[in-house]
Amino acid sequence: MPVPDGVANGQFTSQRGVTIHDVAREAGVSPATVSKVMNNRYGVASATQARVKAAVTKLGYEASLVASSMRRSSSNTIGVLLAGFDPFATEVIKGISAEAVGKGYELLAYSGAIADERAVGWEHRSIQRLGGSLIDAAIVMTPTIRISGTAIPIVTVDPPAGLTDSATIASDNLAGAREATKHLIDLGHVRIAHIRGRTDLLSAQLREQGYVQALAEARLPYDPSLTLTGAYRRDWAVDCARKLLDLPYPPTAIFCANDWSALGVYDVCAERGLRIPEDLSVIGFDDIPEGHVLAPPLTTIAQNLPEIGADAFRLIRSMLDGGGSDNITVATTLMHRGSTGPVPA
Repeated sequence: MPVPDGVANGQFTSQRGVTIHDVAREAGVSPATVSKVMNNRYGVASATQARVKAAVTKLGYEASLVASSMRRSSSNTIGVLLAGFDPFATEVIKGISAEAVGKGYELLAYSGAIADERAVGWEHRSIQRLGGSLIDAAIVMTPTIRISGTAIPIVTVDPPAGLTDSATIASDNLAGAREATKHLIDLGHVRIAHIRGRTDLLSAQLREQGYVQALAEARLPYDPSLTLTGAYRRDWAVDCARKLLDLPYPPTAIFCANDWSALGVYDVCAERGLRIPEDLSVIGFDDIPEGHVLAPPLTTIAQNLPEIGADAFRLIRSMLDGGGSDNITVATTLMHRGSTGPVPA
């Protein structure tokens, strides 16, 4: 009978992964010594440590994260939980990772709802899967539910409405939306539509409030037919833009609750042969890189997304060190580019 791959002289060696015993043989030490070096324990001579580390590098060995965290009661890993790798999340992750360099923590980006972007409760399920074994704490982006009472520290970026008892990071959504709408009013627009965001999120609610406030401050009437829900999604925004432009008196400008929705408005303008901003002014919110390369480039309210990520990491690290939670608000900036202009003649 042929001997199965990996079995010889009654001893099994895996061809799919390097074990601690392989490292021990390569370095000429015991598996216990390898474990001490991998877990930064005392009692191993520096020359032996160097030999073990060289063997680890040569063989490409990595100790099991779960096993290591169980031994140390810590994984030194922070989870970054998100519904999907959209432009907003990607820019925030850039800030998190830049701030994490040299701080002794690894990051685990985990998309808990990538199979169904409308799945409710994905963040709770993700924390149950990862918390306490794979991650020590979590930064959660745009959750669908309130997160509180967890076994690990949590910082929420773009929190849901009603979240008052947890650490949060968000832009000044109210002021940014008011500035976006005022910018359109200053250009002479009076029929200004709003494609709102995900209505369960505080950011979307505040952006709608800022839009309404700016109209009131300019003594312009609020027309509910000009506000539709785009849920921060490009495909939904396409439907919204079509409905708005089909109105008997269509808007001359649209304030989109995020840049991704503004891209949907661009799509509709392209299919209908409308020029931006000559026929319709469009302004977004976020300042994602995709908006810079549009023709014309998108006027938007810039969130400092990398700074939001950096703040989130600093806050979660402080909480891991015993600090309290906090609610941080980051200022926004109007970026006037080519997609907004005067009212069509």
